[in-house]
Amino acid sequence: MTSTHPMWLTGNTPLRGRTLHVAGEHRLLDSVRSDAAEHGLRLIDDDTADVVFAPSGDAGRFGVSEADVARLGPEGFVAARTGERTVVAYGGAAGALYGWFQLLRDAAGHDAPAAVTRCEPERELRMLDHWDNVAVHPVMGQVERGYAGGSIFFDDGRVRGDLARVERYGRLLASIGINRVAINNVNVHAREARLLTDDLPDVARIAAALRPWGIRLHLSVSFAAPMVLGGMPTADPLDAGVQQWWAAAAAHVYGAIPDFGGFVVKADSEGQPGPFAYGRDHADGANMLARALAPHGGLVHWRAFVYNHRQDWRDRKTDRARAAYDHFAPLDGRFDDNVLVQVKYGPLDFQTREPVSPIIPGLRRTRVTLELQVTQEYTGHQRHAVYLAPQWREILDFRPFGDDGPRIAEVARGGMAAVANVGDDAYWTGHPLAQANLYAYGRLAWDSTLDPAAILDEWIGLTFGPDEAVRRGIHAVLDDSWLTYEAHTAPLGVCFMVNPHHHYGPSVDGYEYSPWGTYHFADRDGVGVDRTVATGTGFAGQYPEPWASTYESLDTVPDELLLFFHHVPYTHRLHSGRTVIQHIYDTHFDGVERVDRVVAQWAGLRDAVDAALHERVSERMAEQLRSAVEWRDQINTYFLRKSGIADERGREIY
Repeated sequence: MTSTHPMWLTGNTPLRGRTLHVAGEHRLLDSVRSDAAEHGLRLIDDDTADVVFAPSGDAGRFGVSEADVARLGPEGFVAARTGERTVVAYGGAAGALYGWFQLLRDAAGHDAPAAVTRCEPERELRMLDHWDNVAVHPVMGQVERGYAGGSIFFDDGRVRGDLARVERYGRLLASIGINRVAINNVNVHAREARLLTDDLPDVARIAAALRPWGIRLHLSVSFAAPMVLGGMPTADPLDAGVQQWWAAAAAHVYGAIPDFGGFVVKADSEGQPGPFAYGRDHADGANMLARALAPHGGLVHWRAFVYNHRQDWRDRKTDRARAAYDHFAPLDGRFDDNVLVQVKYGPLDFQTREPVSPIIPGLRRTRVTLELQVTQEYTGHQRHAVYLAPQWREILDFRPFGDDGPRIAEVARGGMAAVANVGDDAYWTGHPLAQANLYAYGRLAWDSTLDPAAILDEWIGLTFGPDEAVRRGIHAVLDDSWLTYEAHTAPLGVCFMVNPHHHYGPSVDGYEYSPWGTYHFADRDGVGVDRTVATGTGFAGQYPEPWASTYESLDTVPDELLLFFHHVPYTHRLHSGRTVIQHIYDTHFDGVERVDRVVAQWAGLRDAVDAALHERVSERMAEQLRSAVEWRDQINTYFLRKSGIADERGREIY
């Protein structure tokens, strides 16, 4: 496995040569000391150091007022400039760790701390989920939906012997505020189920590698583990023997990993076992596990990605988009306090464009964790440069109860989780520029009000240094890349149109007659899914007002979601003034032109960045351009043949 430092933590910092004093004793404070030494600071046991870290209770000795540090939480810190000295007052050792990385960000941007800067995370839980398999799966490989090589945790059917890269990964995640990691795939196969039992000593080694960076380890578990691992005849959550099995399993885990975070569960979803087999519901299943974990302070992440994946394509009333709400809304208020219902941001499946899932605001008495996807399953497999922070910020800013109501960032009280995008690739993420997504996810999980462009600026500065031409060039490549990808793929929120199974590249009818519930219903007259209450599946009615009415009406539905909610003629005129068919043609030609400009922009940076990195990105961009052309030609040709309506501008369509 090739080893490399995370790109945005190279050790080059203007802080080099300054003196540092860290007051207090804790393993996280030791991590601050060791990392500072790696960055060239001189550690001294003297309050007169240039940079001082002190507990908030002692901050007054260094000129920081009690008011500035009042009620500072355990992960919070206050950075203050007092004369020529920088003081970081921390609420807990984790706050010191995050304060250290904030100093590195400031230094890379050549920004001195303001007179007083107070920072605390917006949410307690900031998590990454790895879909890594211990054994290489015959279909999904080592990392399901992974595009950056093999697993950093597992190799050759076992936990890696050398976990040095995992230690570096812990540092990488701490630098962006991540504090929890699930290390294995939510689709738990028989081999992976044994992480809970036979492999627990090796799982404990992974936990030990992450612990110095303030990261708690979680495991994905099979709901059928009592049968798969314990030889029991049932996994019924109301069976006393099953409950006892899980209680003993949880106690065993905490005996080996005292700070274990909890279980991630995918149940009754896409063939995974769950409580439905016993006539029980999701609250029954989740609460049974929650009660096994509760004495130890553990959490259950119960995923709401539950739907009928054996749907009859002829049935226009069954709607996959409705499924999470239909399953979970009736259970609101029944989940134990240590259950987090983890909900994908959209009602389908991490699409480039879909509405925010209505079950997030629908669960008003349940702790909901918002789930994003950093790995680019539907946005180009990390062969395409697609910066996802603008999409995430749009999701986080959505106000489900209207302009005066809370944002989704506030509604999802159970924190944020996301599917990770790293592997054992030399650049960690396959496409070097995909590291910007990992960085941005952590920063938005910490503070959802941060500007995506400013986050990208931080990442560029930490990664490539202060070169202004590089900064402008990478902004030109990434700033609008999500909208560019949307432009040349599935139009107007209709979703999918990808090759089945691996989900890369265009296949307009790839899922159209499949049992997966991902249809566009294009015919000679029009396209789109009628999800209205009046004439369709009724999905629009799952939203609170004003959005139920907004999505129901053709007069108010946003153009970018038109085909998600309505089946319309090709001649339907958008709010933009264009017809649907002309919009399809125009955006797909425009999308390819944008990619062509991006390729040229990157080529112009050849002499400004590392040669090997430039070559890696250039190879990916050649594929991005080829793929964009293929998307354009297949989508435009398909709809020309369906509609019989020519492009107004007479461009070549096949």
